[in-house]
Amino acid sequence: MKIQGFLNFSPILSGLLGLLLAAASFAAHAQANTIESINVSPATGGKVIVRVTLKDAPASPPAGFTVNNPPRIAFDFPNTGSALGRSAQEVGEGDLRSINVVQAGDRTRLVLNLSRATSYDTQIEGRALLITLQGAVAAGGPAGMTTRFAESRPGEQRHALRDIDFRRGGNGEGRIVVDLSDNAVGIDLKLLGKTIVVDFINTALPKNLQRRLDVTDFGTPVQTIDAVTQGGNTRVVIEPRGNWEHTAYQSDNRFIVEVKQQSQEQDRIARGGGYTGEKLSLNFQNVEVRAVLQVIADFTGLNIITSDTVSGSLTLRLKDVPWDQALDIILQSKGLDMRKTGNVVWIAPRDELATREKLALEAQQQISDLEPTRTESFQLNYQKGADFQKLLSDPQQRILSKRGSAVVDSRTNMIFVQDTPSRLEEVRKLLRKVDVPVRQVMIESRIVEATDTFSRNLGVRLGYREEGGGRSPLGLGNSIGNTNRMPVVTFGGALGTVAPNAGSDGTVPAFSTGNLNVNLPAPVGAGSGGLFSMILFNQSRTKFIDLELSALQADGKGKVISSPRVLTADQVEAIIEQGTEVPYQQATSSGATSVSFKKATLSLKVKPQITPDDNVIMNLRINKDSVSTLAVTPPAIETKQIVTEVLVENGGTVVIGGIYTQEESSGTNKVPVLGDLPYVGFLFKQNLKRDDRRELLIFISPKVLKDNLTLRQ
Repeated sequence: MKIQGFLNFSPILSGLLGLLLAAASFAAHAQANTIESINVSPATGGKVIVRVTLKDAPASPPAGFTVNNPPRIAFDFPNTGSALGRSAQEVGEGDLRSINVVQAGDRTRLVLNLSRATSYDTQIEGRALLITLQGAVAAGGPAGMTTRFAESRPGEQRHALRDIDFRRGGNGEGRIVVDLSDNAVGIDLKLLGKTIVVDFINTALPKNLQRRLDVTDFGTPVQTIDAVTQGGNTRVVIEPRGNWEHTAYQSDNRFIVEVKQQSQEQDRIARGGGYTGEKLSLNFQNVEVRAVLQVIADFTGLNIITSDTVSGSLTLRLKDVPWDQALDIILQSKGLDMRKTGNVVWIAPRDELATREKLALEAQQQISDLEPTRTESFQLNYQKGADFQKLLSDPQQRILSKRGSAVVDSRTNMIFVQDTPSRLEEVRKLLRKVDVPVRQVMIESRIVEATDTFSRNLGVRLGYREEGGGRSPLGLGNSIGNTNRMPVVTFGGALGTVAPNAGSDGTVPAFSTGNLNVNLPAPVGAGSGGLFSMILFNQSRTKFIDLELSALQADGKGKVISSPRVLTADQVEAIIEQGTEVPYQQATSSGATSVSFKKATLSLKVKPQITPDDNVIMNLRINKDSVSTLAVTPPAIETKQIVTEVLVENGGTVVIGGIYTQEESSGTNKVPVLGDLPYVGFLFKQNLKRDDRRELLIFISPKVLKDNLTLRQ
């Protein structure tokens, strides 16, 4: 059976695989022509000339093609062999780094490995083929791969862009549509980093199109589109996000770029599935598996040991695939697996490897069962010996072997372990991790209660009386209109003062509380607030009108701060409280009474957990209780409480809760009709206003202590 194939891969792999295939499969095949020598010489203008001398003059230049990433130029010589004696030649001249010659069957491929993409010319000169590498960089250069849709010609007319539009496709792809003035516009598209750059050669951009389009809201991979002028050209920069792929095409006067989300399978293939080896391309039929493995070994420099049971052949075509992925594909296709130790790889069928590993583990287990045991003592400094013993002998996951045991001496806090040396080493490593001082944290809480009270009360008392005579129903009628008597005004003192009644000696009686017609005073206690009293009487002092105005305005502000704090170890619950236990009598089941207690305390209950980044997670319960003024049994407790779990940074302070209350009230008591009279209506009504505000805030502040800090510090 004849094996044919051609290769496009890295320089070293090209030569190695060429030699192997030529020696293994085509040693007896005679070619019509052979390559005898390759010479490289520099030329003016940065050019490099490669002279390939053949046994017979070629009839025509060989077919060639270029690869942009990595930059290479390849030539295929049909019916031609290689008489060079080597497959790789280092050059280092200009842009030419090295040359590889690979022979596969009756075909030989010449690969020029470049430092950057360049153009070339070919010419036949006798028995030699001259390949001239130009010094100019091809479009796109090393910055990115360029796709040229149309060439610009010198002296051609100026072009222009008519419009730049964006549309969303039916499958969520972003479509950038550029309308051109004509279909002869030169267009270069290349990838720069994570952006797509489209250059329109010798093309003008109108002012109204020189802008940025933000197309994020369309829900496509495209985020922004920038259109700018660069010299005589126009550049459109498309910035997508995520994993994407693009296509571009031109239809008459319209150029379209489509950017769509890359599927998971495409993304996995594009990223190489986590493979990091140098990419290669393979295309051959019915090649032996052992031969391909040998080629990969020579290429990677690994020492590959292939089991005698590895056999068979395969047909494989890979293009730009990492070599480790290619090896994985070969192993999976033939049911093989590998084990790697350093730079030595052992390849064998999966069943054979599994059997060998099973035998090795069984032998190791037998050795462990027969290995002599030793006894070693461990001193515990911070961990309790009983807890560490429980950890070692946990039936769910034993650290000691079946023959191992552990004994604790609680007096000295030492543990004695008897087991094999390997298990004792594991116990020693475990002890170094768990026998460490527990970190401590100081937790401080602040409970702030603020009050702001305001009240304003206005009232009046009004009455009429006569000394030795009757009184008017309104207390005013007998004094109004009496022109024979001259009214006299006197001002009294505070409410409740006592003075003798009017008599022949001319004294003025005090304000009388027994003859009030309007009794709406401000609700104030004795000696509180402000009072203004006035008495109107005639000249003979027999008829009196009593008027008293009372007013009270009170403002109050208060603040109570409670600050419980407690020090505790990591993940250990702590409680601190202060207050009163209120006793009360309670009936028992026998009919007798007993004394019970209710707590009215300020308390802080917390269980902290210190995270690796020095933050503190706390389970909190904070109470601030007080005895209510209600006379009930059992006594009523006014409580303020918060239960929460919070994460706070070390040394930080946060508000974990708060309650704000406001009581606002206003009222008016008045005599109907008279209280609504203008100007004098205030003499017949009482005004009450109250506005009380209370606020409760609870702060928490944890601080992780260093080992040398104490509570007092």
